[in-house]
Amino acid sequence: MKAMALNSYGPDSVFEEADVDTPQAAAGQVLVKIAASSVNTVDTMIRNMGKDLPLSPETPAILGMDFAGTVQAIGEGVTGFAIGDEVYGCAGGLANLPGTLAEYIAADAKLIAKKPSSLSMREAAALPLVAITAYEGLVRAGANAGQKILVHGGSGGVGHVALQLAKHMGADVYATGGGEKQLALIEQLGATPINYKTEAVEEYVNTHTSGAGFDVVYDSVGGENMLNSFGAAALNGHVITTVSMCELDLTLAHFKGLSIHVVFMLIPMLHDFKREAHAEILTKLAEIVDAGGLKPVLDATNFKLNEVGEAHARLEGRQAMGKVVIEN
Repeated sequence: MKAMALNSYGPDSVFEEADVDTPQAAAGQVLVKIAASSVNTVDTMIRNMGKDLPLSPETPAILGMDFAGTVQAIGEGVTGFAIGDEVYGCAGGLANLPGTLAEYIAADAKLIAKKPSSLSMREAAALPLVAITAYEGLVRAGANAGQKILVHGGSGGVGHVALQLAKHMGADVYATGGGEKQLALIEQLGATPINYKTEAVEEYVNTHTSGAGFDVVYDSVGGENMLNSFGAAALNGHVITTVSMCELDLTLAHFKGLSIHVVFMLIPMLHDFKREAHAEILTKLAEIVDAGGLKPVLDATNFKLNEVGEAHARLEGRQAMGKVVIEN
């Protein structure tokens, strides 16, 4: 089969077309013909950093984690799927799991689900990593109807999904953005936009919560921005973060009694730990999508499999508005 492989890592590394063996569906796996895959920040981190990241595969490496496609074969012991089913998931592209920048993937059945029937393959491929991340964080923080929830980075990959899911859960949702396009998208998706460049944390906390703070803050920006999240959170509130590889002063979090939830959704893939949870979340997300509660936002630029280098460059250059998707 055709695949796009990396023979070395680093900022100047180049994807090269390769002819590799088509995988077979082993026990517990399904063979999927990939229709589309999406690019996530972690994909570009792996390409640039290589073995400095403990999750990077050995070279030559086939990257890519998210995909949508059609089941071609079913391995021993797999139930719930049939040949011809349209599925989606996040199942490769790290450690010893071959990725999705290829024509086929032999995916662990615990990491996939039937795709939302109302979405195209391109749209479905945009969801798994960011949507599982958003959903897991909100559930762990106990997000529910009637709460005031703030999403930092509301127009980003995880952020634009998190604000829609929070709204679907019945919360009063607010989200930060830094430009007219970002703020317009946030409002279009049903949240109250906040321009973090012109409004200080104290200002928008006073404006939208009368100074009490937000019940839940979903910080998809992370790093030093977590200090803003601590400032925006209510007493005994919850802060969810997807980027916590940093050193921070937790004093404010301590005196507010905050609960901090670190979401690293790759754990089931890396450690073969509770993988079935991903299939369950993807199934639930498909129901939410088909009920009208979630719609992925896709970047307007189209890429084919042999244009994966350009797709990475678009994401890294912050030119994309929405998820960058690659079609086979």
